[in-house]
Amino acid sequence: MERRKIKTWISSVIASENKKIGSINFIFCSDEYLLQVNKQYLDHDYFTDIITFDYVEGKLISGDIFVSVDRVSENADKFQVSFDEELRRILVHGVLHLLGYPDKEPEQKKVMTQKEDHYLATF
Repeated sequence: MERRKIKTWISSVIASENKKIGSINFIFCSDEYLLQVNKQYLDHDYFTDIITFDYVEGKLISGDIFVSVDRVSENADKFQVSFDEELRRILVHGVLHLLGYPDKEPEQKKVMTQKEDHYLATF
């Protein structure tokens, strides 16, 4: 995937939510590594595709977003989409968390998916 195009896209997502981009780090890792992060920092003992650490200050959006490449690949197969498409969904999902969108409850998940779909269409 083209780094510059992704960076521009993420910047536009943040700007369209009336926020400013700060420092966002995407850390790509394995299932096993992300499982250790999940256990150590969140006390969760299960695999996940993404963990977002929020360092947002006011309108300045910053954070560390850990992405399991293994999960992205598996999800792409499961949902019958390309790896790149699933990766973009995961990246924007993490950014949406930094923008304040939760996804714990069913209604929150619905809003999150709608936002993901909206921003994926702008890529």
